[in-house]
Amino acid sequence: MPRALLFDLDGTLTDTDTLHLQAFRELLHEHDGRHLSQAEFDAKVSGRANAALFADLFPALSAAERQTLAERKEALFRERSPQLQPMPGLLRVLEHARTRHMGLCVVTNAPRLNAEHMLGAMGLGDAFEHVLVAEELARAKPDPLPYLSGLQRLDAKAAEALAFEDSLPGVAAAVAAGIYTVALSTTQPAQKLREAGAQLVIEDFNDERLWALL
Repeated sequence: MPRALLFDLDGTLTDTDTLHLQAFRELLHEHDGRHLSQAEFDAKVSGRANAALFADLFPALSAAERQTLAERKEALFRERSPQLQPMPGLLRVLEHARTRHMGLCVVTNAPRLNAEHMLGAMGLGDAFEHVLVAEELARAKPDPLPYLSGLQRLDAKAAEALAFEDSLPGVAAAVAAGIYTVALSTTQPAQKLREAGAQLVIEDFNDERLWALL
């Protein structure tokens, strides 16, 4: 039985990619009339931290200008998500973990405001011992630092933990941290998640293969 469970947020605890895509499309249309396709979003945007992402999207702008645009985009996202639904089976997993005194940590590339907003919109504001966000760490996913920091906060070893992810950068980060990684196929094809290193790919938290691990 694992001692610690570490969760990505967007696409893992709740399915938010459509809302993020809509926010990015509005931002790009406002800024320079660009259109962002679903395929471009899946390949180049989903799961990435804002600093690197906005540098790629707006290479001619200053860091301060990119930060302003990032804050605008995240505000658009929050406006679209006053309420969010936890992924199927998630509440069951969290209750199982609590009754067995497992450590619980969110590890996300989302900004702090978004993380707190999403957890509150799901009614899970107090469900996790720690919420680690990339903007408060030296390096974001796909670097393993966020997951290594999560293990440290929970006083757990990688061999004692499970990580839950949905994005390719997230899977890469968790695998590089040495954690058994369960990927949810909410935003990426199962084959790509396996190629990134996920040991188990599931549709949601009700999968019996996951419960065999728990």
